[in-house]
Amino acid sequence: MARGGRTYVQRTYVINNVRYTRVYRSYYYRGRPYYGYVPPFYYHPVFYGWAYNPWRAPVYYRWPWFVARPPWYLYWGPYFAPAPYYPSAAFWLTDFLLAGSLEAAYEAGREAQANAQAQAYQPPPETYQPPPPQEQGTSQITPELKDAIAEEVRAQLAAEQQGASTAAQQPAASSAEATPAALDPAQRLFVVSSNLTLSSVDGQDCELTPGDIINRLDDSPDNNNQVRVSVSSSKGNDCRVGSTLLAQVSDLQDMHNHLREQMDSGLKTLADNSGKGGLPAAPDTGTTAGEVPLPSPDANANSALQAQQQEANQTETQIQQEAAQEGQNYQ
Repeated sequence: MARGGRTYVQRTYVINNVRYTRVYRSYYYRGRPYYGYVPPFYYHPVFYGWAYNPWRAPVYYRWPWFVARPPWYLYWGPYFAPAPYYPSAAFWLTDFLLAGSLEAAYEAGREAQANAQAQAYQPPPETYQPPPPQEQGTSQITPELKDAIAEEVRAQLAAEQQGASTAAQQPAASSAEATPAALDPAQRLFVVSSNLTLSSVDGQDCELTPGDIINRLDDSPDNNNQVRVSVSSSKGNDCRVGSTLLAQVSDLQDMHNHLREQMDSGLKTLADNSGKGGLPAAPDTGTTAGEVPLPSPDANANSALQAQQQEANQTETQIQQEAAQEGQNYQ
């Protein structure tokens, strides 16, 4: 859609057969398209000030998943532990973001294992058992890393507070070129939001999964739109801490978008549960419409994804059959 000289795009996501949408502002950088997350609504500026500044007293909060001990938390517990208390919403939102990313990593692994079992004509496992972590390659997220992420969350809260103040104004037209937020020199830490295979500077490949944390080293990309990143924290068999890798700027922008999306989900939780369940009362939870209304999810998204999965399974089966035939011919 277009509004006020700006171009917006819609993405439909399907998670556990539940469809939802996000809207992104489209722009170009070095001739390539990029997308920046657009909130569907803003809270009133005073709410963001409440979330940005320290709370009157530290909040001792019991996360529902910490009490219920779901499978994803039991598995990633050695890697991630919630803070004992929260001096402000930024720190609470940091744990909200990390917990959501690790749950996504667990669910993605469970789904991949189920697909592999189906491809092998075997019944799906009753419970998902991720590969055992390598103790040497797993490092718990440190309080210092959490503090650094919380500072980036605070920067996004300030940006949304500014957006809330100008929400009624017509947005300016898009420029031909704009630098992605992922290259902002003031923002360097990224929480990985999807499975990625990256190459190290010496050409070795390794994998990152949701919940890993990387640090961007370069402010300007190379001719392939890649920047160097270092692994600040990782789990299981993922890229080792300290590894220097090459990442696409578009992947970093997706991580930045995901942080903002998760932050808004966390803010909604704080607003909906204001003064309840151990959370402090917010001064104002009223909202103002964003730049564009949130569209309905694509009705064909589920069937389209199922068709893609079936096509992928058929291709994999064909490749395996051809490989087996070549092996027989060789013998």
